Amino acid sequence: MTTATFSLYELNSLVRQVLEQTLDDEYWVEAELAECRVNRGHCYMELIQKDERSNTPIARAQAKCWQNTWALLGPYFEKTTGQPLHAGLKTRLKVYPQFHENYGFSWIVTDIDPTFTMGDMARRRQEIIRQLKEEGVFDLQKELCLSPFCLNIAVISSETAAGYGDFVNQLADSPYDFHTRLFPATMQGEQVEQSIIEALNRIYRSYESYRSYESPFDCVVIIRGGGATADLSGFDTLALAENVAQFPLPIITGIGHDRDESVLDMVSHQRVKTPTAAAQFLIAHLDTTMERIDSCQERMVRYATAKMETEHLRLVRLAERIPALFSLVRTRHEARLDNLWTRMQSALTLTIEKQRHQLQLLQQRAQALDPTLLLKRGYSITLHQGRVLRNAADVKPGTEIETRLEQGTITSITK
Repeated sequence: MTTATFSLYELNSLVRQVLEQTLDDEYWVEAELAECRVNRGHCYMELIQKDERSNTPIARAQAKCWQNTWALLGPYFEKTTGQPLHAGLKTRLKVYPQFHENYGFSWIVTDIDPTFTMGDMARRRQEIIRQLKEEGVFDLQKELCLSPFCLNIAVISSETAAGYGDFVNQLADSPYDFHTRLFPATMQGEQVEQSIIEALNRIYRSYESYRSYESPFDCVVIIRGGGATADLSGFDTLALAENVAQFPLPIITGIGHDRDESVLDMVSHQRVKTPTAAAQFLIAHLDTTMERIDSCQERMVRYATAKMETEHLRLVRLAERIPALFSLVRTRHEARLDNLWTRMQSALTLTIEKQRHQLQLLQQRAQALDPTLLLKRGYSITLHQGRVLRNAADVKPGTEIETRLEQGTITSITK
C-alpha cells in the first residue's frame, strides 16, 4: 500500500478542513496570558497553562482578537477590572479554532469574562493579605505617627505624570513652606513593583544617613495620576506590600483610582484617591496642627489673664487689709513694748534694791573694820614708814617708829 504524498499547502488545507468540520463551535477556555500585545488594532496573545505543583508549562497556544471585536472587548475588560489585559493574568476566553495554511493554528477570541479575572485577582490579593498578616507586618504603617509639622515630603511618581504636577502645585499654593523631592519611578506596566521598591530603597538610604541626627523627610507620598486609570496590578504584589509595610516613615498613597483598595493602599499609613487629595490631606494635617497651636495659645492667654486678674484681686484685698493689719501689729508691738518696759522697770528696781542692800552690808563691814573704833577701845597702831608693823623683828635697833593712839601720835626709836 502506497502512502499518499501531499504538499505542505495541501496538508495544511486538509487540517483546516478537518478542524472546521469537527470543531465548528465556540468554546470557553481558562488560561494564563504569557504574552499580550496590540498591533494595528488587533490583540495578539500567547496562552499558557502551568502544572499546579511544579509551575511548569504543560500547554501553550496562540490566540488573536480581531480589531472589530477587540475595540469592544478591550475597553470593557479594562473598565470592569480596572486594568487592561497583560501578561500574568488568568483569563476565561470564548474562542473558536482557526487554521490558516500560511500562518498556522490559533484560537480566535470572541468574548472575555472579566469576572473570572477579577475572581483570580481577588484570590491572589487575599492570599497576599493573609501572608502579610501572618508575617505581622500588615498594620505596621498604621502604628507610625505622622509628624505634626509634616513639611518635608519624599515623592515617588513619574516625573512627567500630570498627577505629580497637580500634587506639587497644590502644595505650592498652600500657606505652608512644603519641601518635596521626587524619586522617579515607573507607575504603569510590568516594572511598577521593582521601580517603586528601588525608589523606596533610595529614600531609605537617605533616611539612614540622617537618622543619627534628623531625618530629611517626614513622610513618603506614592502618587499616580493622569492618563489611563488602568494597569494597577503592579500595586497588588507581595514584595511591594512588604517593602511599604515595613518602611520606617509614614507612606501616603494617592494612586488615582476609584475601585477597591489595592494591597498597597491597605498597608500604607494613609490612603487617598488622587494626588490632589494627597496634597489636600497634607495641607489639612498642618491646618489641624495650626489650629491646635492657636487653641493652646488662646488657652495660655486665657490662663495668664485669669491668673493675673486673680493676683491683682489678691493684691487689692491685701492692700485693703494692710492698714488694719498695721494697726493691729502696732497695737500688739506697743503692748509688747509696754509689757517689756514694765518688766524692765521691775527688774531695775529689784536690781537697785539688791545693790543697795549689798552696799549697806559692805558699809557695815567697812565700819566694823574702821581703825578709829579700835583706837577708841584703847588699842594703838604702830607704823614704820607709813606701814603697819605686825612683828618686832621687822625693825632694826635705832629705827624710828610711830605709834598712833585715840588722841595723838608718839614717835619712838627702837633699841
